[in-house]
Amino acid sequence: MTISIWFNKKKKTMKYRALVTTEENKKFVNSIQEKELDFLPDHNSLIKVKYSSLNYKDALSASGNKGVTRKYPHTPGIDAAGIIEETKSKKFKKGDEVIVTGYDMGMNTAGGFGEFIKVPEEWIIKKPNNFSLSESMAFGTAGLTAGLCLRKLLQHGLKPADGKVFVTGVTGGVGIISLMLFNKLGFEVTAITGKMNEKDLLMDLGADEVIDRNELDVDLLSPLQKPIYSGGIDAVGGKILSNLICSTSQRAAIACCGMVGGLSLDTSIFPFILRGLSLFGIDSAESLLQVKDEVWNNFSSDWKLENIDRNIKDISLDDLPIEIDKILEGKQIGRVRVVYD
Repeated sequence: MTISIWFNKKKKTMKYRALVTTEENKKFVNSIQEKELDFLPDHNSLIKVKYSSLNYKDALSASGNKGVTRKYPHTPGIDAAGIIEETKSKKFKKGDEVIVTGYDMGMNTAGGFGEFIKVPEEWIIKKPNNFSLSESMAFGTAGLTAGLCLRKLLQHGLKPADGKVFVTGVTGGVGIISLMLFNKLGFEVTAITGKMNEKDLLMDLGADEVIDRNELDVDLLSPLQKPIYSGGIDAVGGKILSNLICSTSQRAAIACCGMVGGLSLDTSIFPFILRGLSLFGIDSAESLLQVKDEVWNNFSSDWKLENIDRNIKDISLDDLPIEIDKILEGKQIGRVRVVYD
């Protein structure tokens, strides 16, 4: 089977398989369909996808959330790792192994839940050495977000000697990789979770203690609480983050990247003006390409996690609809990687 060269006026067409979300009778339905390459947008690089991964934003897109995806039918998938099949770019050539995460891919541009994607070269990163395509999608956007959080905290000056750090939402994709990265770099880590039945798993992955999120998921306990944490990565927001902000030590730093616990923040100015707290917001999708490249290279070197595959569930494209339902129901533990033949 040969792939069409879309630059050729006499181009041939080729079908590929993709998960497609369609709107039918005011409901959104996910199905695996055969599409032609013309279904893809007119960008300059065609990539054969070898791996993708499932994120909460993908599930929102696949369930018809118009805040994520405006027009349907659509193929979600904000992550893809694969091989350049055709390109007009001078930066890449046929056969290059590459990673694409974020920007508009999977939102309003057909994404990694298809066997092919077409994207602009400005979204593409060449896979680092000492790092496989399958490893990259064990991290995916969740891992990239964790890495961006860690990068910001380290730039602030956070180090293991400063004291214990926390990770919230720690059984989710961002949380579990944040925990592993903190442990890799020698930090003492408190894992905060609503799934205490996963305590043994979290301890095995490097948590020094595990506490129930319900202890913090309450109205603000006090505007300035006992200083416990020198920093942390928060993937939930809401009341939990509000209380953690007030439980930080002098010159602490928190990286915030999620909102599953709530959109509002009820906190106090005291930790900022009396303890010098820094609160950093992290948006992985629109991060500068060179910053993403830096983090991916860290994953292949100083931050390399030899056990990254331990909590990965590999699925096929056909399995995706079931897994999308699971993540929407809050039943996903760890990471889900989509593997193409």
